[in-house]
Amino acid sequence: MVEWLESVLAGAVQMGTVYLLASLGEIYAERSGILNLGLEGIMIMGAALSFLFTIAYGHLTALILVVIVGMLLSLILAVMAVSLRLNQVVVGLALTLFGIGMSGFLTHPTIRGSVLLHLNPDLPETALIIQEAPKLPEIPIPGLADIPLIGPVLFKHNILVYLALILSFAMWFILFKTRIGLSLRSVGENPAMADALGVNVALVRYLATLVGGALGALAGAYLFIGFQPFWVEGMTAGRGFIALALVILATWNPLRAILGSLLFGGVEVIQFRLQLIGLGAQAPQFVLMLPYIVTIVALSLLSFESVKKRIGVPAALGIPYSREEV
Repeated sequence: MVEWLESVLAGAVQMGTVYLLASLGEIYAERSGILNLGLEGIMIMGAALSFLFTIAYGHLTALILVVIVGMLLSLILAVMAVSLRLNQVVVGLALTLFGIGMSGFLTHPTIRGSVLLHLNPDLPETALIIQEAPKLPEIPIPGLADIPLIGPVLFKHNILVYLALILSFAMWFILFKTRIGLSLRSVGENPAMADALGVNVALVRYLATLVGGALGALAGAYLFIGFQPFWVEGMTAGRGFIALALVILATWNPLRAILGSLLFGGVEVIQFRLQLIGLGAQAPQFVLMLPYIVTIVALSLLSFESVKKRIGVPAALGIPYSREEV
């Protein structure tokens, strides 16, 4: 029983890291007033490119390139939503569809070999047809990793798990304890007032959106090389939309996002573990659908004005800003 509990909790931390990285970036984007419904597309592109780049260049270069691509994809959203003031929902969904289609194209067996050869002509022929890449190595923290139960759950993971937890605290501190965070929050609440006080609304929204894209792509990369290093088309399976719901449940707070990510990660992991002990084997889809039910309910609640005020939705979320129209 202890071993089963240990595997579930460790799996919740590992799976939850996908949601945590994605939601942290989305928290900053939404705090600035930008709703990034393209998160799913950015995540699947991060997963697909981590597959290709890891085979071609190795882990470190792959992660750097994935982050850059994530920022470029989110830049598209920023230009259209901030500069052109287009509908953020439409632009975000278009970005998701683009990411899903492009990731499938680049990783298709008939295309993947050519892409890899362009990236690295020296690759052996076997590397052009494999469906998996080397997984990020675990880095046990000396001493702490040996603590019964707690050690394997918290202190025996790869670098991205630790990075996600460190980022949660760092981004919370920046958001609520620094002038940068005050400017970010003011832009998301009342951009006209922030503009009058000398805050560059467009710049803040651009930077916040780029942070969201970078962490979204990193979440996708982690899903592949950090959790499941075997490529399956569409492997994000809606997790980007679950991360959007997690932002709401966390009330746009990076520290609360840790708890939410563990909850969603645990629900996803436990449905597999329960089958191993004979529970839920007849209808595993019931447990699997729970995160999506929560996602639908959370996103639906945003349509009610009273709920928005109670949970602290940024007042300018999804609303374009133009100084001339104020």
